[in-house]
Amino acid sequence: MNSAARIEAFLEMMSAERGAAENTLSSYRRDLEDASQQIGGGLAAAAAADIRAYLDDIAARGFAPTSQARKLSAIRQFFKFLYTEGLRGDDPTGTLDSPKKGRPLPKTMSEADTGRLLDRAALEAADEGHGERLAALRLHALVEVLYATGLRVSELVGLPVTVAQRDDRFFMVRGKGDKERMVPLSGKARTAMRAWLAARKTGPAFADSPFLFPAAGGSGYLSRQVFARDLKGLAARAGISAAKISPHVLRHAFASHLLQNGADLRAVQQLLGHADISTTQIYTHVLEERLVRLVNDHHPLAD
Repeated sequence: MNSAARIEAFLEMMSAERGAAENTLSSYRRDLEDASQQIGGGLAAAAAADIRAYLDDIAARGFAPTSQARKLSAIRQFFKFLYTEGLRGDDPTGTLDSPKKGRPLPKTMSEADTGRLLDRAALEAADEGHGERLAALRLHALVEVLYATGLRVSELVGLPVTVAQRDDRFFMVRGKGDKERMVPLSGKARTAMRAWLAARKTGPAFADSPFLFPAAGGSGYLSRQVFARDLKGLAARAGISAAKISPHVLRHAFASHLLQNGADLRAVQQLLGHADISTTQIYTHVLEERLVRLVNDHHPLAD
């Protein structure tokens, strides 16, 4: 069975019947010719074991799981074409599992860097000679509340002012799916919030706003982009690389630091507002590190 001719026929079909773009066709050609060469020039006649060996080989060569999955997808479509056209009586890819892509670990911050960021925000908010003290008080409240609660940035900036007027020990937040959850505030977050609420009354357009963090834009509240920009500026002034910080990174820091210090994964799931525990399980690497440390520190036979 002439594999090169079969590959050409497959590419012609992809072009004529499915209108595949030139880049797509080139990618298919590279992947199929590489597989055919590695299998010994006989991709069209390959058995499932041959293809499995090829996939093991590209994994050993260091190809990323996404690249492995792309190559397998091209091979699957090639054999589906051969089977449909009657050029093979079976499809050897039917029993092959796709490579596990995995989920990238979230970027986070160390507890030390987080402490430096919060200390800098508190220092600027306490400086009565600060040229933009109102903005400094707002930023201090934002970062303290974000790190204390792990709110999504969209939830944080859009909070109604009423959440802070009920009971300052916690916020009731309406998140994704219109679901409400309770998030407790730390002592430092409560202090920063009280200072902001007092200052907020002095803002010319702020006092009557229904939002906790009002702004002049169309939405009526501080935009995520402005908060992210201000947060990066704060990080730079605290001696932390601005590239390492974003509101989402602080949310991840909240979750990671809780787990590192003994929190239960289910409790963190509720605080983050994740509907499914599988979403929170991106943090299981933190739990694994904690368990290893626990065994190393406390097991009687650990070295």
